[in-house]
Amino acid sequence: MLNREPYADLPEQPTFTLTSEDIKDGDQAPDWMLSKAMGLEKGEDTNPQLSWSGFPEETKSFVITCYDPDAPTPSGFWHWTASNIPADITSVARGAADELKAVKHTNDGGTDSFMGFAPPEGHGAHRYIFCVTAVDTEELDIDASASPAVVNFNLFFHGIARAFLTVTHEEK
Repeated sequence: MLNREPYADLPEQPTFTLTSEDIKDGDQAPDWMLSKAMGLEKGEDTNPQLSWSGFPEETKSFVITCYDPDAPTPSGFWHWTASNIPADITSVARGAADELKAVKHTNDGGTDSFMGFAPPEGHGAHRYIFCVTAVDTEELDIDASASPAVVNFNLFFHGIARAFLTVTHEEK
């Protein structure tokens, strides 16, 4: 495991609360969050339910991401990125990534939905960091073709607060 801390070098921001009916921070990801598309038979490529609260009053939209900083690549692995989520949306239901009113960006698996987890067998435990970022504009000046890196570059200028929830998974 490379043990990257992906948010450590970004400007410090206030935090708010990110919770889930399906997962708890620091726990093991349930099997249904694993990736059948990447070869794990028990996987369903299903996003967890997420809810967020306590964000700044001046929030005009949100971005949701799910990132594996421990993937054996120089850039980690982006499992989910959705931007321009209206400020009045403060949750997403389990399995509803495709229904979310948002701009959906292509993940590192080549789809614009949530891609479940499939760390290489024997590579150790991977962290999957869900981040909801409060944004100071209703729409980032990007479209669905923007990569997760470009979305996050825009958050350098427009992000005003962040909330995190991290789960792990290891294939032994």
